Amino acid sequence: MKNKVRSFLQQEIDKQVTPGAVIRVKHKGQIILDEAIGTNSLDGDRIQMTSKHVFDMASLTKVMVTLPVMLQLFESGDIHLHDKVASFIPAFAKNGKESITLQQLLTHSSGLIAHRPYFERKLTTQEVLDDIFEEQLSYVPDTKVVYSDLGYILLMEVIEQVTGQPLQGYAHQHLFQPLGMNDTKYKPSYERDQYAPTEYLEHLQDHKYGIVHDDNTEFMGGISGHAGLFSTMDDISQFTQMLENNGRHDGKQIVDPLWLTKSRGNFTSFSTESRGLGWQLKGEGFSPAGDLMSPLTYGHTGYTGTSFYIDPLEELTVILLTNRVYFGRHDPIVRLRPRLHNIIVTNLTN
Repeated sequence: MKNKVRSFLQQEIDKQVTPGAVIRVKHKGQIILDEAIGTNSLDGDRIQMTSKHVFDMASLTKVMVTLPVMLQLFESGDIHLHDKVASFIPAFAKNGKESITLQQLLTHSSGLIAHRPYFERKLTTQEVLDDIFEEQLSYVPDTKVVYSDLGYILLMEVIEQVTGQPLQGYAHQHLFQPLGMNDTKYKPSYERDQYAPTEYLEHLQDHKYGIVHDDNTEFMGGISGHAGLFSTMDDISQFTQMLENNGRHDGKQIVDPLWLTKSRGNFTSFSTESRGLGWQLKGEGFSPAGDLMSPLTYGHTGYTGTSFYIDPLEELTVILLTNRVYFGRHDPIVRLRPRLHNIIVTNLTN
């Protein structure tokens, strides 16, 4: 498997899909592939990619921060799935949004539009929230899945209202610190060569090093429920191991196993797209997880080129970190991911 995966990823690097990649594959409790390929950038100060490089997680923030914190709050009884969002954010209760629930936000079935370019107006977090409060629903809730950053921006506000803490502080105290994820944070401040940089921007005259790639999150101060997190392969491995171990890490229960199981169920049977609470579920149709991982497979992708998928039936976990947006916003990684996962599953015994 090692040679086939290396060869495949090297071909993608040669095509400038990404300057480099870090991959880790775990099967039946053992790491069977652990590779770093290519360089962190093509800049003059580039270095060989390593498992220590810091990547912009993009939408993995949704399942590495917002989702587990929500599951902790469900467990504690502070909230429940069918709570109305307006119970915590009264200003949201207008224009047909009065009955939208936390479950609908988590499963991207709330009726909210997918995206708004708030950055074009340089809106702050509160201004973004105020704008969302005025939104009209774009479809009837629980009739289809529309992947929405707006929902996870709202979930950050719910978390902060319930806990009385900023999202990043609560996540550090209740997730990252207990899991030993010491390099996982919002707004990191590492040396330049520790980053896997993202897109080139004219106003910077440089690629983004440690500055969140997501435009809206950047103007929101670098912190949101939908994007903004930075992490490393070793830290993500700690996180996925906790998921594999039914929410336990080092003798501590980080997330309740009943809620983890609940989160992996399909909440969107009304749609062809299978969604859990936060999770992308493989189901039977197209999936970035490829064609061969079991229908029980769950995980998520990040726009910057990050992803992880866990197949509990096969006891298989695949973590892939790339900085494919280094070359811009065309999206060849859509084809890379399923082909890579197919190669891995085909060669599990080789």
